[in-house]
Amino acid sequence: MFLVALFISLAAMLGSLLIVVTRFNTVLAYSLGGLPWLASREPLFGIRIDRLSCLMLLVITVVGFLVTLYSGKYISRRNQEHPCSRGQARYYFYLVLFIAAMVGLVISPNFFQLFIFWELTTLCSWGLIAFYGDANALRSAYKALLITHFGGLFLAAGIIILYVNTGSFAFGAVNRLAPPARDVVVVFLLIAALAKAAQFPFFTWLPTAMAAPTPASAYLHAAAMVIAGIYLVARLLISMDVFPSQLGLLLSGVAIVTMYVALFFYFTQDDLKRLLAFSTIANLGYMMLGLAMGALGSTLALRGALLHLIGHSFTKSLLFLAVGCISYVTGTHKISDLAGLGRKMPLTSLAFVFGALAISGVPPFNMFWSKFFIIAAAFQLHSGWGWALGLLALAESVAGFAWFLHVVHTIIFGTASRWAAEAHDPPWSMTIPVLTLAGLSVLSTIFALPLVDGLMRGLGR
Repeated sequence: MFLVALFISLAAMLGSLLIVVTRFNTVLAYSLGGLPWLASREPLFGIRIDRLSCLMLLVITVVGFLVTLYSGKYISRRNQEHPCSRGQARYYFYLVLFIAAMVGLVISPNFFQLFIFWELTTLCSWGLIAFYGDANALRSAYKALLITHFGGLFLAAGIIILYVNTGSFAFGAVNRLAPPARDVVVVFLLIAALAKAAQFPFFTWLPTAMAAPTPASAYLHAAAMVIAGIYLVARLLISMDVFPSQLGLLLSGVAIVTMYVALFFYFTQDDLKRLLAFSTIANLGYMMLGLAMGALGSTLALRGALLHLIGHSFTKSLLFLAVGCISYVTGTHKISDLAGLGRKMPLTSLAFVFGALAISGVPPFNMFWSKFFIIAAAFQLHSGWGWALGLLALAESVAGFAWFLHVVHTIIFGTASRWAAEAHDPPWSMTIPVLTLAGLSVLSTIFALPLVDGLMRGLGR
């Protein structure tokens, strides 16, 4: 089953790369029909691949392939934390279905088809979080299912209101709504996005989702599930002629609150995976902040949000897979149990340091540039609210950097703890994805920024 999953994920990655390289500047659109009992002005099913879809496909399939390759050794009996002798077929089924669901979501031509794949990602996350089958895993899986499906109900309600008033499920149909109905639909879609992207007050499902196998956590946090919420807001933003400014202000406030709530929990974590979970929440807040300011008219902020999405996907998957390497050979990912890994696991330790520097926004790593754009855009709003957003975002970044430095010093340096005494770098099939992502944490801006700029030119911004 592993080889089948690896082949499918490799084919998806190569196909996506081919599309990005050859067709980025064109729109691929194919209609596949509809349903005879549901009239619509446009076909209900089809494929639409534009520049935003290309950006998402790049992230979804590259990280998906690397996570699948990594899982081959991780989901095995040799895993010191979670020896796995059965259930591998179920794991790869949900992982491949997750990749397929995300691909289907971002190439959907309308809200109707998007909703189908939206709910399919919720189902896949439930299956992966519950994989180990213990009480904690099952409880965490159902929590994620309930909270994200609650958001999905608002998505369904928004789509129904759109259809009743316009007879269409098209993304651009929002522009045909009268202002009161339009605002209700946008609010409902934003609630769905906030729940999916683990933003305040819906964020509590994401830390508990750490019950999933670590490579599944990497995919869920970096290239699936949570970025589906970011994609929905981005798709809505570029599809609307005028985004309600008051909702942009509200979204920016929610983003800042989310970032600081997540930052507060940094300092109470003794579990590396939970620390990374709260870091994910904070960085999704950065993306939401950039999109919110983009709704207020800032091209630079929108540019930064999309660049942050790409950089975070590579960097956060790097950090999770590095932590997976640590737990694979030591049997733990508790910060208090780990010390002296630098000498025992040099490649993994170097990759973790790269990830910590990148996620903190240290130049020349990829997330420095996206954070710079978002913070600079806040100041360029030339308002008191803009200055407040910029200063708060900058302070969060500095505080997060300080804490990640503390964590790096704790686990990498010093005398090896008893958990790390026999540690060593894991097999090549786990090390290669980690080192690849470490390279992308430095170099991804080289190709990501031109792609984002191409998207912005396509929007006329």
